[in-house]
Amino acid sequence: MEPISIRHAQFGRASRSMRLQTLVRLRWLAVAGQTITVLIVAVLLRYAMPLVETALLVAALALANLLLSLRFPPTHRLQPAAALGLLGFDLLQMAGLLFITGGIANPFAPLICVPVIISFGSLPLRHSLGLLGFAVVCTTALVLSPYPVPWVKDEVLLIHPILQLGSWCAIVSMMIFAAFYAYRVSLEATLLADALAATELVLEREKHLSQLDGLAAAAAHELGTPLATISVVAKEMERELSSDPRYGEDVALLRSQSERCRDILRRLTSLSADNEEHMRRLPLSSLIEEVMAPHRQFGITLELVEKGERSKEPVGHRNAGILYGLGNLIENAVDFARQKVTVTVEHDADMVAITIEDDGQGFAPDVLTHIGEPYMSTRSRETARAGGLGLGLFIAKTLLERSGATLAFANRAPDGEGARVRVTWPRSVMQMKA
Repeated sequence: MEPISIRHAQFGRASRSMRLQTLVRLRWLAVAGQTITVLIVAVLLRYAMPLVETALLVAALALANLLLSLRFPPTHRLQPAAALGLLGFDLLQMAGLLFITGGIANPFAPLICVPVIISFGSLPLRHSLGLLGFAVVCTTALVLSPYPVPWVKDEVLLIHPILQLGSWCAIVSMMIFAAFYAYRVSLEATLLADALAATELVLEREKHLSQLDGLAAAAAHELGTPLATISVVAKEMERELSSDPRYGEDVALLRSQSERCRDILRRLTSLSADNEEHMRRLPLSSLIEEVMAPHRQFGITLELVEKGERSKEPVGHRNAGILYGLGNLIENAVDFARQKVTVTVEHDADMVAITIEDDGQGFAPDVLTHIGEPYMSTRSRETARAGGLGLGLFIAKTLLERSGATLAFANRAPDGEGARVRVTWPRSVMQMKA
C-alpha cells in the first residue's frame, strides 16, 4: 500500500504527475544515443546487424516524440495513466531493439531499467509496480532472443546459458533496487517540500496575528469620524424629540449606543498606542510568559525557573517563528506530561538557552533518532495520547533553527523517563532578532 504523504494529510489528495516536456527531452536523448550507437556499430565497426529493423524502431520512437511535441504544449502535465502508457511504449521499444541485437547478451541490456526508474521517481506506486512487472517480462523475453549479438562478419559470439541467466538476475535485481531507491528519494523530497510549504503558511499566519493590533488601530481611526457625526446627529435628535412619547426612548438609546461605540474605539486606539513598543520589542521574560500562558489551564503544573537576572536579560524584536516554535514544544510537553512541565531559562553574555522538561514517559529510542522529520507520527506508540509529534514538531524545529537556534532532544533519565528539549541561541542573535 502506498504511504500517505504529508501533502495528502494536510492539503488533500494530489496525484504525482510528470511534465510532458521532461519526458520528451529524455526521449530525444534516447533517440540520439540509439542513433549514434547504431552508426558506430554498423558503419565504424562494420559489425553485422539488422540495420533496417533497428532503424525502424529508432524512427518509431522519434516519430512518437515528434507527434507529442506538436500535439501538446511544453507545460502539459501527464496524468499517471498517460505517463505510464508512454513509459510502457519506451520500454517496449527498447526491449524490441535489444531483442533483435542479441537479447540479454547485448552489453546495453541494462538500459531497459531506465523507464522503470523514471516511473518510480515520478508516478504513483501502483502504476510503477505495473511497469516493473512488464519490464521483468520483457527482460525474460530477451533471454529467449534467437538473434546474435552484432559481431565480426562470419563470426558468431556465443554466450553460455549460465552467463545469460546471471545477466538476467543482475538486470532484474538492479531494476528492483534502483526503482525503489528512486521511489524513496522522490517520496522523501515530496514530503519535505510539503512540510516546508506548511511551515511558511504557519509563519505567515503567526505574523498576521502579530499585526492585528495595528489593524485594530487603523480601523478605530477610520471609524472615528463617521461615528462622531452619528453622535452629533443623535444629540440634536435627542434635544428635539426627548419629550416625544413615540421616539424619545429610541433616540436616547441611539445616542447611548453611539457613545458606547466611541468608548470601544477609544480603548482600541489607546491599547495599540500603549502596547506598540511592547509588540515591537519583547524581553526574554515576556516572551516566555507569552508562550506559556495558553497552556496553564490543562491540569498540568507549569513551572518557570529563571537562572539569571531579569535586569540583564536580552531584549529583541518580536519573532513570530520563535513564539510558535516554543509554544509548540511546550504544548507537546503538556500533552505528554503526567503532572508537571518545567521551563528553565538561562542567559549570559554569550548564549540564551531554554530547556523544556516533562515528567512523562519520554521519547522512545526509535523516535529519538529520527525526531524532527516531517513524517514522524508519535512520541511513543504506547502513549500516543495527544496525536503525536508529526508535522507540528517539524515546523517548530524548522522555525527555531531559522532564528539561529540549536535544538537538542533527549530523555531526562537513562531509563527514558521524562523528555527534555533544549533550545540554545547565541546571545547576539537573540538580542537582534528575537
